[in-house]
Amino acid sequence: MIAKKITLLLLITGMFVGCHKDNKKVSMDQWKKEILEAERAFAAMAKAEGIPEAFLAYAADSAVLMRNNSLVIGRGQMTEYFEKQSKSSAEMSLSWEPDFIDVSSSGDMGYTYGKFTFTMTDSTGVKQEGKGIFHTVWKRQQDGSWKFVWD
Repeated sequence: MIAKKITLLLLITGMFVGCHKDNKKVSMDQWKKEILEAERAFAAMAKAEGIPEAFLAYAADSAVLMRNNSLVIGRGQMTEYFEKQSKSSAEMSLSWEPDFIDVSSSGDMGYTYGKFTFTMTDSTGVKQEGKGIFHTVWKRQQDGSWKFVWD
């Protein structure tokens, strides 16, 4: 009788563990999809409305940008950074697409990386283009949305 109870208990435990593992994979796939959607919406906004608007819209309050070997910390400094940058050039565009996305097992943090292209028309009308690799760290917000905390 005890052997049957132990066997039954092990079977039930195995079912729960097995189901939990499958649910975790589904959750992680869903979270990666959410981050990809946020990344693509961020890039689309940068193209349609401008780089500063997109960065300020998708930045968490305490987000950090690394630009020109310096840290730009928080929305206030970001606003100042973009105001100075917009005065220095007539036209700028930025495009990117993540090549890789990962998310924490708890679903509250994730990161992406991939290639970007930055195009700028300088004050003399000459178009300049820079290419590179980006790395963005994303954090799930209280409302369930994703905002970047590092770029």
